[in-house]
Parts: sequence; structure tokens; C-alpha cells
Amino acid sequence: MATNTFGPTALATPANAVTMARIVILPVLVILILDEGSEWPALALWIVLAGSDCVDGWLARRHGATRSGAFLDPLADKFLVIGAMVALVAKGVLWWLPVALMAVREVALSAYRSYVGRRGVSVPARLQAKVKTWVQAVAVGLAIAPVSGDAYRAFLLVVLWAAVGLTLVTGAQYLWDGRKVIRAL
Repeated sequence: MATNTFGPTALATPANAVTMARIVILPVLVILILDEGSEWPALALWIVLAGSDCVDGWLARRHGATRSGAFLDPLADKFLVIGAMVALVAKGVLWWLPVALMAVREVALSAYRSYVGRRGVSVPARLQAKVKTWVQAVAVGLAIAPVSGDAYRAFLLVVLWAAVGLTLVTGAQYLWDGRKVIRAL
């Protein structure tokens, strides 16, 4: 039983603090990714940041979910994944096309959810969207890891393109779920 609960309009919550910390630490991750020889520290930080998504979710369930948390948590996930992937493209580890496809979807869907949200429509995340986030996180982790070899690279590419596929499919699902709003506009 939670000893301290927050109402839906609360901003300063433990869950939001974890979410904001994830966003604030992102530049450190990008620097580590870009720094040759810092792959292991970058991977360790990535695991902490990706895993902390579970922590803020647990805190939100324990202390009360908020509208700000419902907005900030997926935004933090997007910043982390796209920020790390852009750094990996800059470093020459990932190809720009899959990253661009994911980034365009993430930006477009964030704008869409914000737009329909202002009209009082909530388009909650489906289980597939949560799986998408974790597959993206695994792809980033695999790309950061200082492991080489043809089989490893092939596995990374399979996971990366699976993330792209899930990203595009879940984007279409969001549009489908919000179709009533689109019709009313």
C-alpha cells in the first residue's frame, strides 16, 4: 500500500524525478557513445537508463500516476533511444535509414498524441508499443557493446530492423486507435 499518493495533476513526484533524471543524463550517454574507448561505460549507463524506465513505472503505480508522467515517460524513452541512435549513426555504427524511420515516427506520433490530447482524447500505449520500446533498447545496447564479428553484426541488424518494423506497426496502431478524432477534425 502506498504511503504517499499523488493526484493526476501532480508534477513533483518520485516517478517524474526519475524520468527527468533520465533526460538530464542523456548528454553524458551521447558523449560516452562518441568517445572511442568508452563503449563499456556507455553500455553500463545505457543499461541503467533503459532499466530505470521500469523504476519510474513502478513508482508511478505505487504513488499514483499523473498526466505529466504519462506525457514525460514516453518522451524520455524517445529522447533516449533516438539520442543514442543518432550518436551511433554519427559514430558510423548504425546506418541512418532505420534511425531516420524510427525518429520520424516518434516525432510524428508525439505530435499526434499531443494534438489529440488537447482535444480530450487519450490514445494509450498498447502492449506492442511497450515491446517496441524494449526492442529499440536492446538494439541500442547491442550497437553500443564493443563486440564484433559477422554473426554479431547480423544479429544486431535483425534486432534493429525488428525495432523499425515494430515502430512503424505501432505508429499505424496509434493512428487507427485515434481514427475517431481524425474523422471529427
